[in-house]
Amino acid sequence: MDKKKLGKQLAVIALVIALFAGLDTGIYQLFIKRVISHHSPGMQKMSVEVGNYVPFTGSENVYSVKDAPKLKGDIPVIDGAAALLPVYAGFVESIYPESSVKFNGEDYDASSAMHYTNTRGAYKDIVDGKADIIICAQPSDEQLAYAKENGVELEMVPIGSDAFVFIVNNNNPVSDITIQQIQGIYSGEITNWSELGGKNQPIAAMRRNKNSGSQTALEKIMGDIPIKPDYTALFGSPIGFSFRYYVTGMLGEGGVKILTINGIAPTAETIADGSYPIAGNIYAVYRKGETNENVYKAIEFMKSSEGQKIVEQSGYIPLS
Repeated sequence: MDKKKLGKQLAVIALVIALFAGLDTGIYQLFIKRVISHHSPGMQKMSVEVGNYVPFTGSENVYSVKDAPKLKGDIPVIDGAAALLPVYAGFVESIYPESSVKFNGEDYDASSAMHYTNTRGAYKDIVDGKADIIICAQPSDEQLAYAKENGVELEMVPIGSDAFVFIVNNNNPVSDITIQQIQGIYSGEITNWSELGGKNQPIAAMRRNKNSGSQTALEKIMGDIPIKPDYTALFGSPIGFSFRYYVTGMLGEGGVKILTINGIAPTAETIADGSYPIAGNIYAVYRKGETNENVYKAIEFMKSSEGQKIVEQSGYIPLS
C-alpha cells in the first residue's frame, strides 16, 4: 500500500479515536434526551433550573423551618451536588441570614454564602478552602487523593440517604435488572437488550463525567471491573443512572422508567430498611480541624429533627 495513502488512513483512524475519546461529556449532555421520548415534556428538563431553588424567594421547591435561630458572624460557604440542591437550599433559608445569599438571576455571586458548583466543583472547593460545607454523596478515590495531596482531611457526617437508580425509556420492555447484569452492561459483556429479555437492540450504556456523584456511585458498583467505553452510545437504546429524587422530583421523570433492582423498587421504605440494594448516604462534608464554630452549628441543625424534616420534605430519606 502506498505510504502516503496509509498515512492518511492512520490519520483518519486517529481522528476517529480522538472524537470518541471526547464524547463522554457530549454524550451525557444528551443523556436525558437519549433516554426519553423526543416528544416528551421531559425533553425540556435536561438539567436543574438553579433559579427554582433559590432561598428567600418564596420558591415552592425550597422547604425551610420557620423561626429557626439564624447563624451570626462568620457565615460558612455552602455548596453541593446538583441532586441535593433542594436540601441545602432549605438549610440556607432556615438558618442563614438572607443578606448572605446573593443570586444574580443565573448563578450565585462569588461573595454569596451559598454556591452551586455540582459534586466535582464542590469537592475541589472544600479542599481549596473556597467552601466550608458541602452537601454531596461519597467522594471518588480521585477526590480523596486530591484532598490528601493538599494536606486536607475531610470529615463526612451522614445527614440522610437516597437510592442510586438506573433508568430506561418508558417504551423499553425491560423493567428489572440485577447488579450482575449492570456490571455486565458497563463492562461490555452484555451489549444487546435481547440478552435481558428485551428487544433486539444494542444497549447504549450512558456514563457521567469522571468524579460526578453518580459516576462515582457506578464505579463503586463495578468494584474492580473496568468500565468499558461505549462507542455505540449514540445509536443504541439507552440505559442511564442517577439518584432517585433527581429523576422523580427535580426532573419529574419525563418519559423515563426506573428499573427495579433484583425485583425491588427504590421507595422510601426500601431505602430506609436497606432492602433496595444500592442506596447510600448523603453527607455534610467539612475540613477536619475547622475553626469556624458556625460550621458545627449548621451541621448540628442538619442532624436535628428540624433539619431532618427538611431532608424528608426535599424528597430524601432522613436519618433513622
